[in-house]
Amino acid sequence: MAKLKLDLHDIYNRGDQIETELQRIVQEALERRIELVEIIPGKGSGQLKKRVLRFLNQPDIRTLYHRVEKDDKNFGRIFVHFRH
Repeated sequence: MAKLKLDLHDIYNRGDQIETELQRIVQEALERRIELVEIIPGKGSGQLKKRVLRFLNQPDIRTLYHRVEKDDKNFGRIFVHFRH
């Protein structure tokens, strides 16, 4: 199964760039018909993870993927599953 990975550690404090990268990775998954995207906001205070989840929960984004899975073994990781 093909998978894309987005690590947000390097841009955690650049809000506009975070949104751009999230848009890019979702679009790339759709174009390349990738089934799984792993997003790593890191553990930290949890604010970045909340921001990623809010982004994914927007109505126009939500229609693009199948489901979101929060990794129960690693708090700082989110899986986005696509069905093509």
